[in-house]
Amino acid sequence: MLDKEGYRPNVGIILLNPRNEVFWGKRVRQHSWQFPQGGIKYGESPEQAMYRELYEEIGLRTEHVRIVARTREWLRYEVPEQWMRRELRGNYRGQKQIWFLLRLLARDCDVSLRRSEKPEFDAWRWHPYWVPLDAVVEFKRDVYQQALSELSRYVFRPPHRRPGRASMRQGSPLAEAPPTGDLDTGGTAF
Repeated sequence: MLDKEGYRPNVGIILLNPRNEVFWGKRVRQHSWQFPQGGIKYGESPEQAMYRELYEEIGLRTEHVRIVARTREWLRYEVPEQWMRRELRGNYRGQKQIWFLLRLLARDCDVSLRRSEKPEFDAWRWHPYWVPLDAVVEFKRDVYQQALSELSRYVFRPPHRRPGRASMRQGSPLAEAPPTGDLDTGGTAF
């Protein structure tokens, strides 16, 4: 299902644990990391597609998460022709995505990468919110940055100020700065 401009409707999922770390999945047989995402089927709402993809890709159900926020508008990226299936060339330009920010209510052991017949990921880990975009396929990086930036205000809130009292901190940022450098390869893959 493509829109009139050649974009396939899609959802992206940023899943937070209690430490505000994000689920970071390694694509099957690749050294490419990404957030869960997937297409919206005909007749599905973005929210319905998000819950379906959440279950298919990482085995979590509706009761395992709480929706914190979503992007206001569709975020678009174009797929380079060499990445397109031959039958899509000509009409297909890329994907337009609604991104959801979710809070995990379940335990890590509830995550399962083997719920579908064709798993998307063969490993996963928790990563600080500002993921290393150089680990993401190049043509998706801008959309990842847009989604992370727009949704960061729901993760990193300024300290609460009491009326009438001077704050000890001036100019507190809403979010920490995105990191630079190489992908941190520490941690455990499940």
